[in-house]
Amino acid sequence: MIDPRIAESFARQSMMASLNAELQAAMQGRCIIHAPILPAFGQQHGAAHAAVAFALGDSAAGYAALTTMPAGQEVMTAEMKINLLSPAIGDILEATGEVIRAGRRLIVVRAEVTAVSGDTRKVVAVLQGTMIGV
Repeated sequence: MIDPRIAESFARQSMMASLNAELQAAMQGRCIIHAPILPAFGQQHGAAHAAVAFALGDSAAGYAALTTMPAGQEVMTAEMKINLLSPAIGDILEATGEVIRAGRRLIVVRAEVTAVSGDTRKVVAVLQGTMIGV
């Protein structure tokens, strides 16, 4: 299920377009984004660059936060921390963002980024941060 307001905002994100990312789900407090691991965004060891995991996790968390906001508002990242757990090697990266707590002004979020190759799934990064409505 995809909230149409989230889909419209996602479609305007040129960064996600450059990664060939696709919005898979966006519902109250949760968002899932998929992107292929493209050779153009690799690092010297054959894995996807950490910036790709960060961008996908940040966007998934941000759109999860946006699902809790009133119409007409957007969100921006106020701060975000990432723990890189394993090299991002696989066919696609899946970022799942969730709202931990939606306050009046700040929304605390988390995201998990998983490398997927066939039936094999491996968590490669976890993020936690704060979004603010704009």
